[in-house]
Amino acid sequence: MIEIKVPAVGESINEVTLVKWLKKEGQYVERDEVLAELESEKATFEVNAEKAGTLKTLGKEGDTLKIGDVLARIDETAARPEGQPAAEPAATRPAAEPAATQATTQPAAQAAASATQPASQPAAATAAKATPVAAAIITDKKVDAASITPSGANGKILKHDVLDALNHPGRTPGKELFTRQERREKMSNLRKTISRRLVEAKNTTAMLTTFNEVDMSAIMALRTKYKDKFKERHGVNLGFMSFFTKATCYALQEWPAVNAYIDGDELVYHDYCDISIAVSAPKGLVVPVIRNAESLSMADIEKKVVELATKARDNKLSMEEMQGGTFTITNGGVFGSLMSTPIINIPQSAILGMHKIEERAVVVGGQIVARPMMYLAVSYDHRVIDGRESVSFLVRIKDLLENPDQLLFGKDPVKALLEL
Repeated sequence: MIEIKVPAVGESINEVTLVKWLKKEGQYVERDEVLAELESEKATFEVNAEKAGTLKTLGKEGDTLKIGDVLARIDETAARPEGQPAAEPAATRPAAEPAATQATTQPAAQAAASATQPASQPAAATAAKATPVAAAIITDKKVDAASITPSGANGKILKHDVLDALNHPGRTPGKELFTRQERREKMSNLRKTISRRLVEAKNTTAMLTTFNEVDMSAIMALRTKYKDKFKERHGVNLGFMSFFTKATCYALQEWPAVNAYIDGDELVYHDYCDISIAVSAPKGLVVPVIRNAESLSMADIEKKVVELATKARDNKLSMEEMQGGTFTITNGGVFGSLMSTPIINIPQSAILGMHKIEERAVVVGGQIVARPMMYLAVSYDHRVIDGRESVSFLVRIKDLLENPDQLLFGKDPVKALLEL
């Protein structure tokens, strides 16, 4: 009988939560099979079987366990059940397995890559889920199909479902009214850590926020022109995040205080840009890091964003992938936020907030024209960054985004040619 103990996952982490068992009590498991999923205050990770044998579980789902606690035992002397073949060694598995893995991760990768683009539901998809009469009413009355509760077989929307939604706007049809029910759920370690760090950021930094707005016309035109060739050449979509990351890196190198943080009575400056990107994962907000983003190409940045966002949504991020960022970018625009004041990701000193792109009337050359505009916000620690630096930093990002040809050199190509 061998013991499976809770592994050490970080210097400052003393306990974890047993999220769920992936194998059942008394089940015969193979060596290296995943037994359970654990959650620390920073990440979710898996525990594997060290030997093949019959599993005896000790902890229960939801239990808080100390590092080194016995999680389970495996009886390696138990006989293998009849009809259960021995697991193949990893080296002898068919070469087609990676393709299967790719097939499962591709939808998540596409979702991550398209997170910066407005979502739209094709009319064909709506029609496929509704009867012809219901689809006609949805189209005529401009009803949001997502707000309709289907009652037909296989999730089919029927005529009376649409009429019920029209007669009772703002509530889910069939839901009991005036209920007084409530429920309690134990906070996960991740949510506890988020809560603690947010309060710590508010209480320990002199946080201020400065705002600006950027005309996204040039970037949107560039993406429209090159997105197909970019996808064909690099295998990823050309999103907004690569433009913002590239512009941020140039601005950070010009205003190094924004890329610094306080350590005791010293200021630590960085000659590199490790950009943390805020991702909304199933269990809470996580901020994986793009290392040396200043040295990456646009395609490399997009690939890294897709990789990290996919891992975040699958709870596969490692501790190393979430530690050590020097500056954070968060995009509330994917949820429809028009303007917000993002909170600093300590110990960093600043964070850039992206928002919803909305067509607004602006004055260009004395004429009122409609342009796709985005509000930008930089929250910063005034102990490290002065107003001049924060405002100039944000103006520099605005200039680079409105003139994306400057992202190649960090300056106007003609001025670079003339050495001005």
